[in-house]
Amino acid sequence: MADFSNALNEDQVQLQSWVHDFAEHVMRPAAHEWDEREETPWPIIEEAAKVGLYSLDFVANMFADPTGISVPLVLEEVAWGDAGLGLAIFGTTLGVAGIFASGTPEQIGEWLPQCFGAPDKIALAAFCVTEPDAGSDVGSMRTRAVYDEASDEWVLNGTKTWITNGGIADVHVVVASVDPELNSRGHASFIVPPGTKGLSQGQKFKKMGIRASHTAEVVLNDVRIPGRLLLGGKDKLDERLARSRQGGTGQRGQAALATFERTRPGVAAQAVGIARAAYEYALDYAKERRQFGRAIIENQAIAFKLADMRMLVDAARLLVWNASWRGASGPGFVAAEGSQSKLFAGETAVKVTDDAIQILGGAGYVRDHPVERWHRDAKIFTIFEGTSEIQRLVIARAVSGVHIQ
Repeated sequence: MADFSNALNEDQVQLQSWVHDFAEHVMRPAAHEWDEREETPWPIIEEAAKVGLYSLDFVANMFADPTGISVPLVLEEVAWGDAGLGLAIFGTTLGVAGIFASGTPEQIGEWLPQCFGAPDKIALAAFCVTEPDAGSDVGSMRTRAVYDEASDEWVLNGTKTWITNGGIADVHVVVASVDPELNSRGHASFIVPPGTKGLSQGQKFKKMGIRASHTAEVVLNDVRIPGRLLLGGKDKLDERLARSRQGGTGQRGQAALATFERTRPGVAAQAVGIARAAYEYALDYAKERRQFGRAIIENQAIAFKLADMRMLVDAARLLVWNASWRGASGPGFVAAEGSQSKLFAGETAVKVTDDAIQILGGAGYVRDHPVERWHRDAKIFTIFEGTSEIQRLVIARAVSGVHIQ
């Protein structure tokens, strides 16, 4: 009998049901309010912490699933509830992933708990990579980290932009250049602890979608941090830089890329959640809405659109699960499967939410129904953590073996 199966195990079924219950009863009723307010939804994060959804233990168990499927299961359900609230709850995991990808065991043990805090005193983390002149082109990063040997401190200067939890986070993980001549191979990651002088929030962005998630600039002005807060330690950094100067690539590779490789299928799962929400809502509406004496779903133009929507959602989920399994315990990525999942799911979310608006007609264009919010939320999934164009570039390079520009 074949071993292959897409069936969820008992633990995964229970996990999915538990998170869906939170998404349905806590997140959905509050989604419209926080989208309108465009503020960090502290009460929702606190509720998530109270039930154990926002905690290091939960995130660690989620990522420890050897099948890799628990991560997309959780993130799809949370985004089904609301993508903005979901990112407010799980945006901290970007900083966590940055520490986990580059940190020593001691750094991981010390700082991961501080990224979450406690239910009665919540903490947040942020991962700071993107800059005004260095988005997808991380090799153009201008934020500098200079080592002060006399005091065993690193001095950070620069500006980061589009940062989730930027400026309001307790723990900021900052990627900076320590050797500009090496471009992306000269990058390293640093922990900036709570209350560090010189770190401030710049502009807070008012966004088209995911408005409940805080996005802002992070300004670093002579930020001094102890040498021990260089993730991975100075000895390993010096060894890696030496290999790079001699023409090697180093073992860890570029700091930002290491984090994005870990998080890309999870981002894709959120896009699937948005698309699924829109499909389900449009399906219910089409069954109830009557025109010319019959439900509009009885018209092929509507029914065929819904058929395509369901097909795209299911196909996107399968790509996400495949990438998640490959990254966790499978054979690894051979054809940029993580990028495939992000690309397809992001573009699926945009199309399916657009189709949902079309099915609802004028009702879909107003805020009385959530599909217009889902459409606004969906668009970012073709932009952040690598645009659709960058994903196609990554995939093309992986399948061809050619360094395509």
